[in-house]
Amino acid sequence: MIRARAPGRVNLIGEHTDYNGGFVLPCAIDRFTAVEAELRDDPTVHVESLGESDDFALGSVERTGTWRDYVRGVVERLHLERGASLRIESDVPRGAGLSSSASLEVAVGRALSDLAGEELALLCQRAENEFVGVRSGIMDQFAVALGRAGHALLLDCRDLSYRHIPIPDGVAIVVCDSHVRRTLADSGYNERRAECEAAAARLGLASLRDATPEQVAGLPRARHVVSENERTLRAAAALESRDCVTFGELMDASHVSMRDDFEIVPPELDALAAATRAVEGCYGSRLTGGGFGGCTVSLVDDQAVDAVSAAARELGATVYVCRPSDGVTRE
Repeated sequence: MIRARAPGRVNLIGEHTDYNGGFVLPCAIDRFTAVEAELRDDPTVHVESLGESDDFALGSVERTGTWRDYVRGVVERLHLERGASLRIESDVPRGAGLSSSASLEVAVGRALSDLAGEELALLCQRAENEFVGVRSGIMDQFAVALGRAGHALLLDCRDLSYRHIPIPDGVAIVVCDSHVRRTLADSGYNERRAECEAAAARLGLASLRDATPEQVAGLPRARHVVSENERTLRAAAALESRDCVTFGELMDASHVSMRDDFEIVPPELDALAAATRAVEGCYGSRLTGGGFGGCTVSLVDDQAVDAVSAAARELGATVYVCRPSDGVTRE
């Protein structure tokens, strides 16, 4: 029996920059997808998860349009020689912007392979892009595969260089699930990506990573990406300096940019961020994830966690007080 466990992730800052070749600052969180795998002597893959099941044969893997595709896509790209029986459990909230899909992909990939972390993340991204049909960037899978306890991960999505940045003691990452659901494949995520690619082409650039603020001044979608890259680098520097006040201000500015320029913040998420931000001891709060629903993330002094949680619950949110976790493990 092989057991693998992969965390969810929350992005502290750097939204919709990954597929534009920019910078992101996520961390893995202490919510996990666990996979138990037993190899078989036939080419069948049998999956049991959350009371549902799936069976398919190696060599003839077809899409289903359901959660099963995240497993099927990874299995297809691993080119396994033997089938396997998989049992999956998870406490990563689904559809909340905490990368339940990447957590599932990476856990399955680690249970069935010995690929290095970077290779595993890239394989799982390809499965999501090419099999599932969500044109996600590399951030989710990279954070899930390579997270480190007590740290955020500053990732350059162009060259995949990264470094772990310590998160100061005495603060918590508070994730508030609005229960406004969105499915990336059915939302405006792919549309926003196409708009960014069109803006880069209009400017004659390979990606918006190379654009200047002056070039994108009249292009709101591109303006968000360019300004978000700058905010993410400044936020990483602030975190390294243990400057939570500046970090929180940059989180707030990111939220405004996502709301006004990128237009991915629904009213419920805007109200939730404002309510938590208003509590003394909350350094900053912003929408996190692909947008159009899901969660906010806040950096909160430990002494203010209860008050921030209460403010969020008054608006009907479910609150997760998270600690930065290690990435995927296997035993």
